[in-house]
Amino acid sequence: MQNIAWIGTGVMGRSMCLHLMNKGYKLSVYNRTREKAADLIEKGAQWCDTPAQAAQGADVIFTIVGYPADVEAVILGEEGVLKTAKKGAIVVDMTTSEPSLAVKIAEEATKQGVNTLDAPVSGGDLGAQKGTLAIMCGGKPEVFESVLPLLQTFGENIKLMGADGAGQHTKMCNQILIATTMIGVVESLLYGHKAGMDMNEVIDVIGSGAAASWSINNLGRRIADGNFDPGFFIKHFVKDMGIALKEADLMNISLPGLAMAHQFYRAAMAQGLENLGTQGLYKVFESMNQPN
Repeated sequence: MQNIAWIGTGVMGRSMCLHLMNKGYKLSVYNRTREKAADLIEKGAQWCDTPAQAAQGADVIFTIVGYPADVEAVILGEEGVLKTAKKGAIVVDMTTSEPSLAVKIAEEATKQGVNTLDAPVSGGDLGAQKGTLAIMCGGKPEVFESVLPLLQTFGENIKLMGADGAGQHTKMCNQILIATTMIGVVESLLYGHKAGMDMNEVIDVIGSGAAASWSINNLGRRIADGNFDPGFFIKHFVKDMGIALKEADLMNISLPGLAMAHQFYRAAMAQGLENLGTQGLYKVFESMNQPN
């Protein structure tokens, strides 16, 4: 079995870790807050005090953290994984991050004889728990093929999209589509609620027709049940949309739908909803439609 280092055991990372452990892989783990890795440690994962310590001797090093600055710190920083990664090791960053940072990491890793793959995921907490994540990858074909069996323990739709950074560009396409879809989801359900309809019954019908989407059938159910717990944090979604808008500006293209969704989600942040799941956007629209 390969020795694996795992950096980041939050909402997504913890479940992904568990899938690997259940397959018998030996894991060394690091998380900024040790408590979030407690159950993994109880199941046999080796706790490490720094990303560099976790990476020492590992064949494959996974990272899934919050923001690009966090990615840079845990991979390229003073206590980052590249400080101790052995020659021939593979660093797989599964954070949704900047395509340019993925290229920078690949360049720095290559100097040390380390391989990389940028491999952001889609599917939320449910996809991580069920092992059905979509994983979009950027990097060398031979590196992708060598880690594919590991990715298949928690992913279902896994594809190499191109060279370094291509995985991140694909994830931006994913987030752009979700951003505007979520406006439709919350407006649709708010309309149904105000019309006196049962939200779940509405979803039963429209979720199987031309309006069907993952968002209405999964996050719409959570809205109907009054469940705004995070499968993916609003604050992280705002980060992702900001990256996409920045990349769009560099390509000299206009994405007005994304810009509008970004502003609505920033309004959610301003209302203190940043730690809710992305379905928390419903609360913003609900508050805009309260009687005076």
